[in-house]
Amino acid sequence: MKKITIYLLLLLSLPGCEKKTNRTYGGAAGNLVIVDAIITDELKNQTVTLTFPVAALNEIPKPVSGASILISDEDSTFDFTEQPAGSGIYRSNNKFLARLGLHYTLLIFYHDQVLSAKADMAPGIIPSPLNYSKDEESALFHLDWVASSFSTQPPVMWEILLDWSAVPGYELQDSTKTHARLLFYTLSTLDVSEIFAARVESISFPAGTLITERSYSLTPDYAGFIRQVLLETQWQGGLFNSLRANVTTNLSTGAAGFFAVSAVNTLSLTVGK
Repeated sequence: MKKITIYLLLLLSLPGCEKKTNRTYGGAAGNLVIVDAIITDELKNQTVTLTFPVAALNEIPKPVSGASILISDEDSTFDFTEQPAGSGIYRSNNKFLARLGLHYTLLIFYHDQVLSAKADMAPGIIPSPLNYSKDEESALFHLDWVASSFSTQPPVMWEILLDWSAVPGYELQDSTKTHARLLFYTLSTLDVSEIFAARVESISFPAGTLITERSYSLTPDYAGFIRQVLLETQWQGGLFNSLRANVTTNLSTGAAGFFAVSAVNTLSLTVGK
């Protein structure tokens, strides 16, 4: 046991190295469409975003414009319109909410393609208050804990919205410097590459910041999709990387991404002085 510990310490102390590469990622092959579609049980104009694949790291995806989109359940059909034109962002013409127990179908008509997917909704999870603390040197706050990354309970996505645009001294700053959006996940799987993932940037914010915490219920297949995306992105670059592989999808041939239906619960708080 002592020898194993010594070997691990030596492994962790090995210096890393960086090598420039001209590798390309993805590639806009044919008419492949990337679908980002999450409808929720909130009464609102639901949104579906369509883009083309990127061919290089950090390339901005080009929108898929001119498509027609329908989402239906056993009772109703909802039409979507691209808004604004040319953006690849499609919003439902009328407000509607997803309901537990119904089965939803997504249909996308683009040129000579008909892309489809089916999804159900898992019951919602009530969020518990997150933890944050103050750095006495800077007088700014940062998040300490949002949710456990692993649980035997149903999987959840946590969306954390930070807004300090109304705090005195920040009112005239650009919105990109007074807002932040963070995503955390509670999954029923635990991966080595997750445990030893590269560190992510910590967001600092002042007293008076409005924090909105939103929990999204995840079906097992959607949680599996998210896990694969994390293995290919956020959990890469650490001590134990996973082998690269194509991410699964519930969409028909010609599309990638995922169509999901989630129950959402919201909790808001203001950072105290």
